[in-house]
Amino acid sequence: MKPDRSTLRTSRRGFLVGGGALASALTEAPVAQALTGARDMRGAVPGSLQHPLVTRPADWQPVAKGLGRAGQLGVDGLVYRATFPRYDLNLSSYGVSGLVEASYAAFARYPDGRTMFMGDVVATEAELQWVTDAIQAHGLEQSAIHKHLLAHRPTLWWTHVRGVSTDPVALASAMRACLDATATPGPRDPDRTPPAGLDTAAIDAALGAKGVSQDGYRFSFARKETIGDDDRVVPPAMGVTTSFTFHSVGNGRAAVSGDFVLTADEVQRVIKALRHGGVKVVELHNHALSDSPRLFYLHLWAVGHAVSLARTLRTAGAATNLAAGH
Repeated sequence: MKPDRSTLRTSRRGFLVGGGALASALTEAPVAQALTGARDMRGAVPGSLQHPLVTRPADWQPVAKGLGRAGQLGVDGLVYRATFPRYDLNLSSYGVSGLVEASYAAFARYPDGRTMFMGDVVATEAELQWVTDAIQAHGLEQSAIHKHLLAHRPTLWWTHVRGVSTDPVALASAMRACLDATATPGPRDPDRTPPAGLDTAAIDAALGAKGVSQDGYRFSFARKETIGDDDRVVPPAMGVTTSFTFHSVGNGRAAVSGDFVLTADEVQRVIKALRHGGVKVVELHNHALSDSPRLFYLHLWAVGHAVSLARTLRTAGAATNLAAGH
């Protein structure tokens, strides 16, 4: 259901009233000062990159409280990540309904005592400027604004955010303020039912990976090389992955959305492979301001026989430096 104006006004009022004191505090110290320091480190040589520390679930309980939602720590202990699906929206594209897009917040800790936060906020067009105001008021960096889908209703924008601070709870609370500028609903378990009408085993075989049933049938692939941002290694779970979601449209057919993460020399080869397989190219853009190597994200959309589309995606993926997926 699309949020009505009263709902949006309530969300906006919550941001203004609840976020004002926090905005002052963050500007005074943790986030704003950390970001200034991070900018000074841009251009650091690769050998100086800090690797994220291994953490425990208990280490992130205060962050979960700041977010207002529990996340999940990766099996390697490096990234704590929470998602915020927009179940309030009846999202559709080219007549395919039931699509679910989600904001996310990801955190990693480093040897210098700082935490890096990266996230993405899904906003309706009416919410976008409120989200931008919240990002700026709370000392975060806004690193990208774009769309992920072609003709879709309601009109959505995705805005990427980043922060570095000695206070991870301040980062979590800043992200909460961004979400409160939208009508993003409270926690709800995703639909983990395998999509009816899809031969998931055949899709797995075509892509060479095992998908996960979560509001569709999803895949994620990391890159092989080390990704840096300023002086820090960025683990794949921070959002640096190639990912696809298959939505069943019946009779073995699927609508597929997602994106490839690419270096500049890979972009044209992937576009050619996708178009050869009938996949539509949606957008090409960056998600970060200071990543190394410089990465581009190519968003895609297709409707067709699910296994055939999976083969096309694998062919395109072979033109990139992807690691094994899941």
